[in-house]
Amino acid sequence: MAEMSSHAAESASRGTTSSLIYNLCGIAALVLLCAVGVAYLVDDLSRSARSPLPSLNDGEPVTQTLSGRTLTIPTKWFRYGEQVRDGFTNQIDLRVLAFSDTKEARPVDITLLPRSRARTSASLLDAVYLHQFAGDMLGGVPGLVGKAMRDSTGYAGESVWYDALSPNPFVAKCMEPVEDDASPQCVRTVYLASGVAAVYVFDAALLQSWRQFDAEMERWLSPIGAW
Repeated sequence: MAEMSSHAAESASRGTTSSLIYNLCGIAALVLLCAVGVAYLVDDLSRSARSPLPSLNDGEPVTQTLSGRTLTIPTKWFRYGEQVRDGFTNQIDLRVLAFSDTKEARPVDITLLPRSRARTSASLLDAVYLHQFAGDMLGGVPGLVGKAMRDSTGYAGESVWYDALSPNPFVAKCMEPVEDDASPQCVRTVYLASGVAAVYVFDAALLQSWRQFDAEMERWLSPIGAW
């Protein structure tokens, strides 16, 4: 009987040891997988940080047709790799640079679309924005009128900036950032002479240079045939 108990205890001990080893191996494998995942993430972020800034001198162009307009776009300007291909398309997402009044280069995201898929900011000013303004007048951008939007209309934290003296005014709608350390972002939509619509998303700091903004965009869009 004592011998059977000894065998049972030994067997139980071996089972416990095997179970412990199995669990330790599982934990080790999980740690290894996490480490590999972190390594891939760090590598991806590192490669993103090393990505060269777009330049007007960039080459390796891709030829795309949008709304019957043939555009020749440097590969480095595309925001999304899957769009880097020749052929017909209904949307092109680019990233270029513009300079603030402090001469600091800031990114501008441009989405090129058929006109039928976009309304200009100037047309929205009269049709939508003017009816949603709160009473507060905002300052800080010379030459532009700033108006906060009413919270009750679903535009909480948003504002509209426009040139009140122009028949075809500069208009941009800006939004407060979701994250504390982020900057307010603005959106401006225009129709280009090429027949294409352009939606610009940019840092609110560029509002200070609003008189030069469209000319800066022309410098990028004209060479590729979009302007």
